[in-house]
Amino acid sequence: MVKHSKGYRTRSRSLLRKNPRERGAIPPLSRLMYEYKPGDYVVIKINSSVYAGMPHRRYQGKVGRIIGKRGRAYEISVKVGSKEKILIVRPEHLSPFNVNKG
Repeated sequence: MVKHSKGYRTRSRSLLRKNPRERGAIPPLSRLMYEYKPGDYVVIKINSSVYAGMPHRRYQGKVGRIIGKRGRAYEISVKVGSKEKILIVRPEHLSPFNVNKG
């Protein structure tokens, strides 16, 4: 028999699974072209069809703040428990966080 894989994506099949009609689809261009500015808040939504710049699955659904840009990717500050983490994530895995003001 083959030894069971223990990589960090083995336990995330249901978390990163797409609907059959979305499989293999590239992300919409509006999501890639969106320019984030430092201080903007974003939601980390992992797109499993794009492997580059993918954050760890523990950050799926977290809200973070843009710190700056590094190449095509963005540096994001995310609070995990009592710690502040800095992630480098490409825009395929980000979406703007809209806060209702007022």
